[in-house]
Amino acid sequence: MAPEPGTSGDTEAVGGHTRTLVGSATPLSQTDRLWGRLVRSLGPAMPRPRPQEALRAGLGAGIALSLSGGLLVVLNAWRGDFANFLLIAPLGATAFLLFAIPNSPLAQPFSAIMGNTMSALVAIAVLQLGLPAEVSVGLAVGGAIFVMAILRAMHPPGGAVALATVLIAVEGGRVGIAFALSPVLLDTALLVLLAVVYNRLTGRRYPFRQAPETGAHQTGDAAPDRRLGLAPDVLERLLSEFKLGANIGAEDFGRILAAAEAEAARRHFAGLTCGEVMSQDIVSVAPDTSLGTIADLFSKHHFKTLPVVDAEQRLEGIISQNDLIQRARSLSLPQKGGFAGNLRALLDPANRRISAQDIMTTDLRVVRPEDGVGILVQLLADGGVQAAPVVEGQRLVGIVTRSDLLAVLAHQTVLAGAMSRSE
Repeated sequence: MAPEPGTSGDTEAVGGHTRTLVGSATPLSQTDRLWGRLVRSLGPAMPRPRPQEALRAGLGAGIALSLSGGLLVVLNAWRGDFANFLLIAPLGATAFLLFAIPNSPLAQPFSAIMGNTMSALVAIAVLQLGLPAEVSVGLAVGGAIFVMAILRAMHPPGGAVALATVLIAVEGGRVGIAFALSPVLLDTALLVLLAVVYNRLTGRRYPFRQAPETGAHQTGDAAPDRRLGLAPDVLERLLSEFKLGANIGAEDFGRILAAAEAEAARRHFAGLTCGEVMSQDIVSVAPDTSLGTIADLFSKHHFKTLPVVDAEQRLEGIISQNDLIQRARSLSLPQKGGFAGNLRALLDPANRRISAQDIMTTDLRVVRPEDGVGILVQLLADGGVQAAPVVEGQRLVGIVTRSDLLAVLAHQTVLAGAMSRSE
């Protein structure tokens, strides 16, 4: 019998009970377990970020605040009579959200600009009541939170803006409608603008996705790997149920679920490799193969793609039917004969100098024979990828098409059904 959690000694069964043998550790008490859970709960709750991501966020926030401050110095020099061209403390928190967690709904432009500005206006309205400072502070912050929630513009620094507005007024500062416009609205808008530029330049998407992106085919259909996923309204309901709506948007939540499903697929097919399912009798072309020959091969074999290899069978690129069509179109734009006219232009002897290397795609996504089939699920679900070349080193040894993958999925489904019926 296994020892109770928290013990390190051996146990034996006596009269239906388990006792700890001499020399073993004493089992943890209920108090010890509670204390252990408390200690763990006080530790970090977030995963460790990559150092480069931490540097990206810190550098961006620092640059943005410095540029905003510099611009305000210039404005003050231009309009020295206008005292509200200044930075206020809550913008530090705003900068944190915009640059450290730009995908959060709390950090989006509407939330930041509207949240900060409306919080300032609420505080200004509270000040008109002439209440004691202690009361005004509570009403301003509480009212700001209420208004931000109603407007769907939750932005935590807004609470600090409301507090700062009241404190500035108590210390004799000029606080009126102009204060909500500058510095609050002006400073926040500057930070948002800089966040858009900086995040895009450093590979982060900001503002975040609030609507599904157009698929590879430029149609209204969702991407193939998302069509069986949950609808946006269901995702929003789940986020609301778990009180996560302020932390992540529905579209990004859907992408996380899709990535998790892809990872589950990889594990499901962990025992099956690309080398086991790939086509090995490969029809390929050389870099100098003419377009006419390529068109004939597509027509004869009904392939969607053709690999391009050198004399040593090293993969040089991939030609798809779309590559051929696009080349035909580019050669015959002045013509009005439709696709047939385009194809005739493509096969015209005058264009024989154009070869496979002129139209092939060299930005390839390849797999190795030992890679699990699961990696292909998301790869081939992408509308722009028809087949995955299988390489050893640089040498082409096989190819896995969407048809190959569908056959594997169908086979696995049949096996799973048979196993469930036999149980």
